[in-house]
Amino acid sequence: MQTLANQKVLVIGGSSGIGEASASALQALGAQVTIASRDKKKLEVAAARIGGQVGADVLDTTDTVSLDAYFSRHDAFDHIVISAAQTPGGLVRSLPLEQARAAMESKFWGAYNVARAARIKDGGSLTLVSGFLSVRPGEWVLQGAINAALESLGRGLALELSPVRVNTVSPGVIATPLWSGMADTDRQHMFDTTAASLPARRIGRPEDVANAICYLVTTPYASGSTVLVDGGGAIA
Repeated sequence: MQTLANQKVLVIGGSSGIGEASASALQALGAQVTIASRDKKKLEVAAARIGGQVGADVLDTTDTVSLDAYFSRHDAFDHIVISAAQTPGGLVRSLPLEQARAAMESKFWGAYNVARAARIKDGGSLTLVSGFLSVRPGEWVLQGAINAALESLGRGLALELSPVRVNTVSPGVIATPLWSGMADTDRQHMFDTTAASLPARRIGRPEDVANAICYLVTTPYASGSTVLVDGGGAIA
């Protein structure tokens, strides 16, 4: 894997889970990493966990005015990773419409807004994080639709933003703070049941997805790709 020495990387959603793991992995490759999210306190805690010279900026991807201002006062980044999203789940006929719209606003339009405003060096990259529900939605119809839209956006952006490379990583069930609202026993039962149904026979870890993100960031020939990191969930 190539070194990222002296390259500036912005990880949006870097205060926990996949984003934090990616920031740590990219810093280990030599990158000058900045993590960003809406929560200043979470950013500070994550930056302390990551260590090194990681920067931390408060950023709301749904606020186009502040996004434009943020990127206008920063030099172009070499790479940007977007792992920020709030997407409540539920059946279409039971999930409140305002929550459904907020989920689309957060994950799809948030990424769209960043792609529109961001300044990325030629030959650099933009990496999106979707999810395997794009091909296996089950009862998570909204999340599947959002993830599919995000993957399609990535392919289109790979053409429009060239020579900036645009790729998407599609995780399966990953053990992140996303599940912290569940009771410990319920969460563990869900993990065990899911793991037993997967060809990989285990639940994913944030580091698994971070590894795929590092591969896409450091591979100059990768653009327009969607990389599944789902333990075989899309085919199970």
